[in-house]
Amino acid sequence: MATTFSSSVSMQTTSSLATSRICFQKPALISNHGRTNLSFNMRRSIPTRLSISCAAKQETVDKVSEIVKKQLSLAKDQKVVAETKFTDLGADSLDTVEIVMGLEEEFGIQMAEERAQKIATVEQAAELIEELMQEKK
Repeated sequence: MATTFSSSVSMQTTSSLATSRICFQKPALISNHGRTNLSFNMRRSIPTRLSISCAAKQETVDKVSEIVKKQLSLAKDQKVVAETKFTDLGADSLDTVEIVMGLEEEFGIQMAEERAQKIATVEQAAELIEELMQEKK
């Protein structure tokens, strides 16, 4: 499976506190060849820690968060961020279907049922929305 996205990658070596940040100004193609984890080969022999940030735009994540709050009747001050799992907010499978329907209506998209069923976090929803919106263009 290959994914095209715009993102930034931060790398920090375990031997120092210096962090290198790489920003992809143009979409990058990363393939995991059917594996569940991505692996990267670094040219340097020092051990590194790799962190990949959310590929979705912050505005999309914020919009998804607001829709989730509305669909689940959460308080305005309830914290819902990219990593928030719907189940952690008390959502059951019916609530998740209603969240997906609200997202489809708000963004003017249609999510295939098998893809929608895999959405568990705000981040996953935002990334799928951006992917579907990109396909519409």
